[in-house]
Amino acid sequence: MISDSTFGTLKALYHTFGCKLNFSETSTVACEFAARGIRRVSLGEQPDIVVVNTCSVTEMADKKCRQTIRSLHRRYPKAAIVVTGCYAQLKPSEVASLDGVAVVAGNDRKGELGALLDCFIAERKPQTAVVPSREINTFTPSCSRGERTRFFLKVQDGCDNWCTYCTIPAARGRSRSATIESLVEQASAAAAEGGREIVLTGVNIGDFGKRSDAPQRETFLDLIRALDSVEGIDRYRISSIEPDLLTDEIIDFCASSRAFMPHFHIPLQSGSDTVLRLMHRHYDTALFRSRIERIARVMPDAFIGIDLIVGARGETEEEFLRSLEFVRSLPITRLHVFPYSERPGTKALEIDHIVSQQEKHRRTNTMLRFSEERAGEYARRFIGTVRPVLIETVDDKGMATGHTDNYLKVRFTSDGAASNSIVDVELLEISDYDGEDPLISGKII
Repeated sequence: MISDSTFGTLKALYHTFGCKLNFSETSTVACEFAARGIRRVSLGEQPDIVVVNTCSVTEMADKKCRQTIRSLHRRYPKAAIVVTGCYAQLKPSEVASLDGVAVVAGNDRKGELGALLDCFIAERKPQTAVVPSREINTFTPSCSRGERTRFFLKVQDGCDNWCTYCTIPAARGRSRSATIESLVEQASAAAAEGGREIVLTGVNIGDFGKRSDAPQRETFLDLIRALDSVEGIDRYRISSIEPDLLTDEIIDFCASSRAFMPHFHIPLQSGSDTVLRLMHRHYDTALFRSRIERIARVMPDAFIGIDLIVGARGETEEEFLRSLEFVRSLPITRLHVFPYSERPGTKALEIDHIVSQQEKHRRTNTMLRFSEERAGEYARRFIGTVRPVLIETVDDKGMATGHTDNYLKVRFTSDGAASNSIVDVELLEISDYDGEDPLISGKII
């Protein structure tokens, strides 16, 4: 374990699982550690501290977190491992029992990791700081630059929905958020640092405004109107928003706004009303269809991604086929498909009809094949058109990579254009695939 009595000579390695919110919070932790004199480890160096920000959305996520923590301890046996995030919140004793773990911190204690490390170094005893989720009532701000050019602005945390399959309310606590004033200040600071694009992150961001310090309840629509006026930020993206909270007013504002991109990510989870009721979702397929069709009507070029769970308890073959038929009928761009995972303590365990792992795998592949087909169709619509691209990287051969306003990934010769600049690019052809997503070759015009 680390022996330094001060932070000045320490080096840290960061490993993050899960959602954009986790990545944003890890970046904030790294910035706070840097302010304490803990620098990020360079290639080939041995870290003194390893920070693992965990996910617990599925049983597989828990397993991957455990495996990674064990692997990191074997690779860096002298490093103090700091574990935070949802897995640490839900199973702190299990995490603390893993070799090499010096600090276990709950989701609302990420801002205290430096102090917890102080205690560990001073006392030579592992530290655990996890409170029950029902007692979490603080909002920890986070606005951090990602690995490329965009910033991630945390606007909300927690969830009050308690869907039957989900442990996130237990891991993240009740819904709470920052004030609009503070978020506008953070966006302005990001612009001053050279930020051009901000992704709004949270657990249930459409629920923005609960338990903030504002004298009156602020809404997500109020927030995006205020952020749209921040000078220097050219692009905003909404990471994910529940369909019942995505109002017509929000959609229409994004369509007419200065900086909100034609890009939505909306969780459906099932295209079967029967399964949606079993999941205790707060909408039906009719409402979901109305939201998607309104986006397509007022923003015809919009990228629309949706989340889908397959093989949930209660999803018979008939309900799966109904779900497949429903998503095929929607003007969407692509699916993010997740096989259902049993989570201890969830109400879903009381539902009859269990889908086998083999059948989950088959259903997942069926949905993914459709998603790849639809993503390719969407990309081909824009071949021959010109779109603005924010350059995210330029390699040593002068090849630039970035995303269009409607979230198509494009690669092209930079012609001297620098990273973090926005250029007009003609989209020429689908040259490859980046995972499930088409990679388009283009040229600056």
